[in-house]
Amino acid sequence: MKSTTGIAAAAATLAAAALLAASPASAAGDNAGAKEKCYGVALKGKNDCAAGPGTSCAGTSTVDYQGNAWKLVAAGTCVSQGGSLTPKAGNERPVPRRS
Repeated sequence: MKSTTGIAAAAATLAAAALLAASPASAAGDNAGAKEKCYGVALKGKNDCAAGPGTSCAGTSTVDYQGNAWKLVAAGTCVSQGGSLTPKAGNERPVPRRS
């Protein structure tokens, strides 16, 4: 019985460690890992979740730079990469912009 209790305790410890590692940035206001949805910058099949009508989730965009498909990027960098913070029409290649 001691062996199963030890295994259960180890599993619980690993699960807690995984939750801590996946938790958002510290409560001290560290935004270093902050992300934003950036539309029109993902390559075909490389979008993050929900690319609009006809798609369901990650990897389902049908063309490069699909205007309603988004990719998570570092917060504050989307527009400078030529993307949009809202869905857009068309599939034009993004043009990077200076801030």
